[in-house]
Amino acid sequence: MSIRNLDKLFKPASVALIGASAREHSLGAITLANLLGGGFQGEVWPVNPKYDELQGHRCYRKLAQLPKAPDLAILCTPPATIPGLIRELGALGTRAVIVMTASLDGGAEHGKLGQAMLKAAKPHLLRILGPGSMGLLVPRLGLNASFAHVPATPGKIAFISQSGALVSGVLDWAHAHGVGFSKFISLGGSFDVDFGDLLDYLAGDADTAAILLYMEDIQAARKFMSAARAASRSKPVIVLKAGREAAGAAMAAWHTGALAGSDAVYDAAIRRAGMLRVYSAEELFDAVETLTHIRAQRGERLAILCNGGGLGVMATDALVGSGGTLAELSPDTVIALEKALPRGWSHDNPVGLAGDAPVQRYVGAIKPLLDEPQADALLLLHAPTAMVSSVDIAEAVTPLIKATSRTVLTCLLGGSVVSPARQVFNRAGIPTYDTPEKAVHGFMQIVQYRRNQEMLMQVPAQLPMSATPRRARVREIVAAALAAGQTVLGECRSKEILAAYGIPVARTRMAADVEEALAVAAEIGYPVALKIHAPDIAHKSDVGGVALDLDTPDILRTAAAAMLKRVRRMRPDAQIDGFTVQQMARRPQSHELIVGVTTDAAFGPVILVGQGGLSVEVTADHAIGLPPLNMVLARDMLARTRVSKLLAGYRSQPAANVDAICHALIQVAELVADIGELAELDINPLVADADGVIALDARIRLQPGQKSDRLAIRPYPQELEQWVTWMEQPILLRPIRPEDAPQHLAMFHALDPDDVRLRFFTSMRELPLSQLARLTQIDYDRAMAFIATHTGPDGQPETLGVVRAVADPDNITADFAIAVRSALKGKGLGHILFEKLVDYFRSRGTEALVGEAMARNKGMQRLVKSFGGEVSPSEEPGVVNLHIGLRRS
Repeated sequence: MSIRNLDKLFKPASVALIGASAREHSLGAITLANLLGGGFQGEVWPVNPKYDELQGHRCYRKLAQLPKAPDLAILCTPPATIPGLIRELGALGTRAVIVMTASLDGGAEHGKLGQAMLKAAKPHLLRILGPGSMGLLVPRLGLNASFAHVPATPGKIAFISQSGALVSGVLDWAHAHGVGFSKFISLGGSFDVDFGDLLDYLAGDADTAAILLYMEDIQAARKFMSAARAASRSKPVIVLKAGREAAGAAMAAWHTGALAGSDAVYDAAIRRAGMLRVYSAEELFDAVETLTHIRAQRGERLAILCNGGGLGVMATDALVGSGGTLAELSPDTVIALEKALPRGWSHDNPVGLAGDAPVQRYVGAIKPLLDEPQADALLLLHAPTAMVSSVDIAEAVTPLIKATSRTVLTCLLGGSVVSPARQVFNRAGIPTYDTPEKAVHGFMQIVQYRRNQEMLMQVPAQLPMSATPRRARVREIVAAALAAGQTVLGECRSKEILAAYGIPVARTRMAADVEEALAVAAEIGYPVALKIHAPDIAHKSDVGGVALDLDTPDILRTAAAAMLKRVRRMRPDAQIDGFTVQQMARRPQSHELIVGVTTDAAFGPVILVGQGGLSVEVTADHAIGLPPLNMVLARDMLARTRVSKLLAGYRSQPAANVDAICHALIQVAELVADIGELAELDINPLVADADGVIALDARIRLQPGQKSDRLAIRPYPQELEQWVTWMEQPILLRPIRPEDAPQHLAMFHALDPDDVRLRFFTSMRELPLSQLARLTQIDYDRAMAFIATHTGPDGQPETLGVVRAVADPDNITADFAIAVRSALKGKGLGHILFEKLVDYFRSRGTEALVGEAMARNKGMQRLVKSFGGEVSPSEEPGVVNLHIGLRRS
């Protein structure tokens, strides 16, 4: 991940076009015309040995003749020339290149060109956009470094596309609708500059208020997820993902693989990163209209004010059909509306006005609805009439809407008649739509975006206390299986692994033949379940390989003989290793779930949960999430399934233990993080009821040689845990976890007010939940926070101090901060924590730790100097800069 030298791509002082041409409609001619015709104030240098002059500008025959190294170079020459030109440009001092040339085909030649470009650019840290890029536009600078057929106007939206065809279409659409852009970027092949780099850059771009992505695939999932999660914390990121119907090539033998199509995985990743997904180009810009103008919204209940019953019905149908919630009006609001409206009004939500309602009636009705405590947003619907001016209505209600803290959306039905009224709302930054359905869809986009953002900010509950997973035993099982050439683990071994991670399993034993099965059943105790044990048979019930509720030895003997005969007839090719005998789990008020793992080509391992049993593919009721998980994320996954409503209980059916289900999901995610060879897992069924969960059947597939960083989100780095002795007592230094939030809050409350000012540069009595989430839910791939913790007097974990740093995308510097409980200052704990941080960032190649402190914070300055750091005055009064070089001399 890197934003290094991207400023040369987006803010060049000079641009060289290699392959500029006079040939009409050629790539070099169109691009040169765009460069010269957009109002760019920098230098433009055409390069082509065939010409002395092009479009009134001197044309240079070779790069060595240029007045100096161009900040940005655009290459429109044949593929074979590209690596050499990049090498030459890098040696000159150019640091950014757009390669418009595409490879001759999309296969091996494309890969060869990409790798050759990267090799040529690497010594010079030169950045490459492309190959096959249509270029980029920065309208504020008048820079049109593209061969687009229409220009872009300045605006606050950044658009990134993997499709050149969509670039043209979106530019056309935006031109017609008056939509402007801060940056407009065609990615092309993405061998160097990709979505992750651009998200990192645009997250800090003051000219950009929202980021739009047109995405076809992702290559570097972890880099993308880190950048996306960071960017979406600061501004809306909206994704149009193509190829929804193209499911991943899953093995039919595995339920989870068959269910977890690639599009569902992308959906889970977009949700996890706090972004919003849309499904058409029109929705993309509607979402910008909505999200860039929304207020802080507390909930999902909508109030509707309309001047016609039909409008209200259309909006209500659209809302309910989308899963939205119509707000109930409180008695106080009804009383206020009765005073403002004539008899015969609806007395309910939607609030209907007569078609001839004057302006003041709109004002009188909107005031109580903006104050309605049970409504989180308001939709104003208006159809034009001859009795009252739409513009007058818009001008009268706009001051009220601007003064409220609620989200308000408007819909003006019609065309040219209501256009001036729409302009009133547009100038005031109030979202406006032309149909009730579009307005409701805009509201539901806000709802979904808010849900996704809340997942970024939620503080998870404390994990239930459980034994540490027996990781060493699981690694023994996996190593032994792979050494024996086994990649599919049978039921017994799979269940042993699950049990080692704290997931309850039904007691199960292997039996080589019928006589051994009888002996195992006698030991386990009747009734039992008998299953065929054959690694070649994925779905045992499909071949009659399962018999339940066997009460006696005679019944078991008869069932086993019939099962062998049946399976051998239906699958004569299968290797049969015997039977498994399982204690019968009688749980009459339980639900059958599936919990599984599959490995996605782009995002690596993903977790699945949903309704299980024999009909799992038919019901197709499941949700997907990316590991690692916590209680908040696990609950969200479960809540997205239809079976979750049954798990909540109904009539005489008690509610299932949802915490136990979520804990099982978390443990499966931890298993995936720990065991790199685990490629697929099916637990079906996982039986859940009020007493908890139990896995009745399980199967694991291993795949050796998988990458250590295969998870799209870096899991908790357990290897960094360290016990040390401090003040003659053992304390644990470890990375912070989301579940540490309660202890982190307690530590904040244990700081003296002056220490709070020294740490946060301001007086704070409370730590907002959003900031608490940011402090405890860190991205381990680019940030680290170590806490010192021990068991407090009440037997609960207690955080004594914390040190943290966040690295820039290029890993050059990391900004640090430290806090220790006020009562423990001056006892050496800060030095222990800081040493841990310094060692960690030095090991990951970071060049320096940097920070700021108040000038009167002498303790911090002494700490920095004790590690060989420097303290220097800041431009800000009363503040000093801190710097610790990490490179060893």
